[in-house]
Amino acid sequence: MTDLATEDALRLNVLLAGELHAVRIDEGAMVLHALTPKGEARISLHPNCRPDLYVMRVRELLGGHAMGSPGGYPVHLRRWTRMGHANPKNLEALLRLGEPEAVTAVALAPTLDDELARRAWWALPTMEVARYMLGHDAVRQGAMGKVLADFLIEHLPFEEDPIQAMNSIRAVIGAGLLDAAASEQLWAKARRRPHYFIGFLEHRPDALPAGAGRILPAALQARAAAGDPWAALLERCLAPSGQSFLAAAELALEKPPAHEAVYLLLDILGGYFSALRELEPPAGPSDEWRGEIEAMAALSRVSNAAAVPILTRTSAVGPLMRRHLEPLFEPIIGHIRVLRGIGS
Repeated sequence: MTDLATEDALRLNVLLAGELHAVRIDEGAMVLHALTPKGEARISLHPNCRPDLYVMRVRELLGGHAMGSPGGYPVHLRRWTRMGHANPKNLEALLRLGEPEAVTAVALAPTLDDELARRAWWALPTMEVARYMLGHDAVRQGAMGKVLADFLIEHLPFEEDPIQAMNSIRAVIGAGLLDAAASEQLWAKARRRPHYFIGFLEHRPDALPAGAGRILPAALQARAAAGDPWAALLERCLAPSGQSFLAAAELALEKPPAHEAVYLLLDILGGYFSALRELEPPAGPSDEWRGEIEAMAALSRVSNAAAVPILTRTSAVGPLMRRHLEPLFEPIIGHIRVLRGIGS
């Protein structure tokens, strides 16, 4: 085993003797950065062997001090913490290891609080970590919530993976941290990138930019007010926000980028109509709204399960995937158009 350079060992041990909040290592520049109550400290490393091996030795020293694990960050612990099962008592220690994977584990931990989120963000400010941390109420409601949301929106144009871009929008809207101006801009951009709509459909189904509503006859309004589930949901669909929901869902169905978007979109769509899932449509074939009633009944049965037999047989994404999905999507889009008043 190669020892650390004397100068590095001395400076690291002095650092570890004080209060330490988090560590990150710039392996390219061979610099260790430390977050302490007094601010940031910087230690230049002087490898006396291969740089990657030297960094491993540094992490072994950090791990031994933080967790009593002379081997650094154990492989079994990596798997366990990545699943969000990090021991709450170990979260502070995980941030002192200089291991990006350990920071990710902290970001996933159910017991993450705002202060630990601040330290984790200093250690690994990536879009992935921001998305994970916005999944926690304590972070969304704390000082870090807006910091993370602003970062995700600011860096959205640089996110090349459409699924991760979709997830960034979902995280920000789900956290309730998208302001009116940013919301309007994203909604407009979604016309060119329909997967952006999915976060809106998931978290704001009844608070979307208003479209042109359809008029519900007074008799059906009365039935909706009296608690009739079919009339109530039809009223929801015909309202301006309901028409926006349906139009956005149609656009998203026409261009889902990958499997994950398909599964999520189908579940969101089925969830919108789920109040009708176990109900028999009302009788009365002469009802002028029979087409809409049948469309709602069909859409209430939509879920990701409908796409599983198709998508488990192909790894295709983009246009080729969409061609495989046409037999499933065409009738769904037809039902949506009926509710939009543009169907047969």
